[in-house]
Amino acid sequence: MTKKKIGITELVLRDAHQSLLATRMPLSDMLPILGKLDKIGFHSLECWGGATYDACLRFLDEDPWERLRVIRKNCPNTKLQMLFRGQNMLGYRHYADDVVEYFVQRSVANGIDIIRIFDALNDIKNLRVSINAAKKEKAHVQVAISYTTGPVFTDEYYVKYAKQIEEAGADSICIKDMAALLTPYRTYDLVKAIKGAVKIPVQLHTHYTSGLASMCELKAVEAGVDLLDTAMSPLALGTSHPPTESMVAALKDTPYDTGLDLVQLNEIREYFMTLREKYIKSGLLDPKMLATNTKALIYQVPGGMLSNLLSQLKQAGKEDKMEEVLQEVPRVRKDAGYPPLVTPTSQIVGTQAVFNVITGERYKMCTNEFKDLIAGKYGTTPMPIDDAFAKKIIGDRPRITCRPADLLKPELEKLRKECAQWTEQEEDVLSYAQFPKVATDFFKKRAAKKYGIDGKHADPEKRIHPV
Repeated sequence: MTKKKIGITELVLRDAHQSLLATRMPLSDMLPILGKLDKIGFHSLECWGGATYDACLRFLDEDPWERLRVIRKNCPNTKLQMLFRGQNMLGYRHYADDVVEYFVQRSVANGIDIIRIFDALNDIKNLRVSINAAKKEKAHVQVAISYTTGPVFTDEYYVKYAKQIEEAGADSICIKDMAALLTPYRTYDLVKAIKGAVKIPVQLHTHYTSGLASMCELKAVEAGVDLLDTAMSPLALGTSHPPTESMVAALKDTPYDTGLDLVQLNEIREYFMTLREKYIKSGLLDPKMLATNTKALIYQVPGGMLSNLLSQLKQAGKEDKMEEVLQEVPRVRKDAGYPPLVTPTSQIVGTQAVFNVITGERYKMCTNEFKDLIAGKYGTTPMPIDDAFAKKIIGDRPRITCRPADLLKPELEKLRKECAQWTEQEEDVLSYAQFPKVATDFFKKRAAKKYGIDGKHADPEKRIHPV
């Protein structure tokens, strides 16, 4: 058997706590362990992007850019990786190309080495600008395939998309199984098919929700995968990921040995065990999140989406309708052209399913986002949407068939003017672009701390980094 060292991307600084703690791990909890993480020899540390940006501003009173700079300073030897939603960046709408290009440029300038880019609909049109921008900055471009199930999602579908990704200039491909829908032998066949079709490395990202993730990763290794995503064991399992130490041990003394040291990993485990106990005690980590839930395989609903649906039903006083909503989700998804359920389509489909159940009549009330999805504002869905259904939802509104961002005018300068009174670093405009109200509230608090005032800067010239 040919020797093939498997690379490990460690997720404990981003997706692990996004999956288990609603992205609430502050930088102060990361700082003491960064030096040790940097010495392990991981392929990369995923530490930024996804929901971390929003959570920093909204809940943790942290500047996401400062977080990135601090991690970069403390991890000089390891590649830093982020998750990026293509034309959506880290927000929930499509942004003009000039904003997307600027975000990529600033991300790399502040320390990102690998940008994992994905589109919720697997629409390659929505990724070209991000790919080209990242290549221009000499970052490693990894494009993720949003994995899901349904009539159209065959090996042939995924191979075709993988070839499009390679042709678009990506340096590697990630199979992104956000809803834990992969099973071990399905993983083997899929990895084998994609590896046989492309020359660039292939990575696997999956969640433990359905209890199959470690088995899936092992079968992926046997099928020829190059890299795996794992999380340190105290923040693994449940809606999180396969445990790093377990996968390292499983591959040790085999042709796939990761080369990572279990003794060193155990020191890091001890640190995160202390944090885990703190999070459970504070209520931040609900032990229920660590349980296996095979409903993911039945309803194709990601773990994070399950908690969102329950929250929406609780607010409406209809918690008893959860099972009906879970049955409605696949029906809404079918009507909407089978979008993979990942941000933002998971929220769009899920909320519409809640509305359909609560009102007692399907599509009696539709969210603007659902209408936009049907109208093509997010891109081309994997399967065509029935014309009669589209007319029912959006009436005679024209449907978009081009790349949605082609309809957007450059907006960076306009955004700069709107937030000029608050900007202290050039990256602030990107925070404002994605989360205008949340970012403005953050800027006000920051100004109050620095200048002892509540509101505008007393003297704009006293800004730290005027732009």
